[in-house]
Amino acid sequence: MLKIGIILGSTREGRVSPQVGAWVKEIADQRKDAEYEIIDIAEFKLPLLGEPGADASGAAAWSAKISGCDGFVFIAQEYNHSITGALKNALDYLRDEWNNKAAGIVSYGSVGGARAAEHLRGILGELLVADVRVHPALSLFTDFENGSVFKPKDVQRDSVNQMLDQLIPWSTALKTIRK
Repeated sequence: MLKIGIILGSTREGRVSPQVGAWVKEIADQRKDAEYEIIDIAEFKLPLLGEPGADASGAAAWSAKISGCDGFVFIAQEYNHSITGALKNALDYLRDEWNNKAAGIVSYGSVGGARAAEHLRGILGELLVADVRVHPALSLFTDFENGSVFKPKDVQRDSVNQMLDQLIPWSTALKTIRK
């Protein structure tokens, strides 16, 4: 069975990515077409890439976790028209572990996190991650109360399922070239 990591792209205190990730996992688990797991980059305590004296244990655990996945759903929040520094750092820590895998993006922000998703697509392309077209974009104005309590509109559930409908076959196909 495929293993799909749902990567929480923020480490900020008070973040809402755990709420969004749990919602995506709840939808995904009902499908029974893959094994889905939430991967919280905050748990790996990755220092900035290249920092002297950084503890390598977090990086080794991060490498092992990403290596074990066949595909990903990135929960990408828009900070200053891009992805978070923490997500960019986590992506940059690895190279081969990302190669020839597929990804979907669920983003949020004032314009649905669209600018962050577009930046993430470029980074994923460089890492040889094939991103799927359907992109659930959550608005801070309509899918959250007071910017902090996640209450998605019903249409967003359909969008997540459509994204997963693309992610699963792409992950399956790309797995064949990694063997």
